[in-house]
Amino acid sequence: MSDKIRELLENTPEVVNVGLELFARAMREQGGHVHSVEWKPPLVEPNKQALALFNDPTIAAANQEAVTRMMRAQPVIIGVARARDVIPGMSDRTFLHAGPPIDWQHASGPLRGALIGAMLFEEFANTPEEAVRKLESGFVELAPNHEHNAVGPMAGVISPSMPVYIAVNAAGENRAYTNFNEGIGKVMRMGAYAPEVIDRLRWMSRVLAPLIGQALQRSGGIDLRNIIAQALQMGDECHNRNKAATSLFYREIAPYLVECDAPASNIAAVLRFIHSNDHFFVNLAMVAAKVMADAAHGIPGSSLVTTLSRNGTEFGIRISGLGDRWFIGPANVPRGLYFPGFGPDDANPDIGDSAITETAGFGGFALAGAPAIVQFIGGTPADAVRATLEMYEITVAEHEVFRIPSLDFRGTPVGIDLRAVIRSGILPVIDTGIAHREPGIGQVGAGIVRPPVRCFTEAYRTFEQQYLVQRGALPTSQTRRTI
Repeated sequence: MSDKIRELLENTPEVVNVGLELFARAMREQGGHVHSVEWKPPLVEPNKQALALFNDPTIAAANQEAVTRMMRAQPVIIGVARARDVIPGMSDRTFLHAGPPIDWQHASGPLRGALIGAMLFEEFANTPEEAVRKLESGFVELAPNHEHNAVGPMAGVISPSMPVYIAVNAAGENRAYTNFNEGIGKVMRMGAYAPEVIDRLRWMSRVLAPLIGQALQRSGGIDLRNIIAQALQMGDECHNRNKAATSLFYREIAPYLVECDAPASNIAAVLRFIHSNDHFFVNLAMVAAKVMADAAHGIPGSSLVTTLSRNGTEFGIRISGLGDRWFIGPANVPRGLYFPGFGPDDANPDIGDSAITETAGFGGFALAGAPAIVQFIGGTPADAVRATLEMYEITVAEHEVFRIPSLDFRGTPVGIDLRAVIRSGILPVIDTGIAHREPGIGQVGAGIVRPPVRCFTEAYRTFEQQYLVQRGALPTSQTRRTI
């Protein structure tokens, strides 16, 4: 026996394990020293003719242009208006909703509840039962917010008479819209439609929104990117935690509110409402992210993800270089913490447009800078750091403006690259609220969720085929048959 073989048999082996933890565990049980290398097979086996797309400099350049546009977009909130007066393509009977397209038949419980609430708010129905009958008959047209330059949290329902914020890109031409935040618990966006929910919405429409609109007009516009950047350094991630961002917005808007020509009691009520609602800014964070993401959309050849959104039944994504097509899979149920009296059996699958924050490089992607968030969504501060570090593996850049103090002011991971998701098997992390699966109940918790794999595999196959067609390796006619 040679000395080398004897040395190998007599000493504790040092083993490098790539992939399955099962092998590493077996070696450790036998006393071996194991160095594990995290590796997953790609989510889909690439076409051999298309392997070059993973290192194609033209795709890299397109992605760099897209992510630069995303980072340098300057969302400014400039005013408030009635939804049907400003949202493109909205009619008197259009109800917008979160996520990809869906009809009443396939709508989840919280989305149904929010649609019922909107029918009552618009006075299209006098009772929930009448609202259901009319919704079943197609009385209103349902359409995704994202297809109308808008976003809304959770069910995300925006009906024609609801007030919306108007946000513009001061560094470009695009604009976006969102509704107002109601607070947490029993609220319409979570599927509740009790009389107190509708009364609150009407007060918001009658008192809150007009006053904020007047204040914004006096202010000349409020820079949302600046508020988000500051809040990320104050412990927010600006999706599930908006305490700092809401406080910063309060400081900006309050002086202009008190100058408004309105009864002092109304101004005081608006200030108290914002002060008591730590989540007030989340809709503004979302509309800012929508402005940023839309600035990056439609770049030919780009594999950047510009939409992550869910309707409570399905999860949809859109890719910059693939236009407005949705790639859809079944929505997953979040893992997290529940309010007293509720548990996982009560949870609806993931819902809301709010994952637009992760698309733009904050929210779940900035968890490392928001350790207190784990008290609301579960896990530990170390888990939050690991989540952010993992997202650097699937993104194109580190944000020029959004930075994380606990990571030595490293820029947040931004610009999800479809190719990197496929190659690494790592799916984006999203922190989210949890709605009850039945209509009419509302929020029951908050947690973490990942998109379904199918969204990314289907998007990749389409992107791959487009790549091959453009390089003459696949006939256009074949692409039409297979996409």
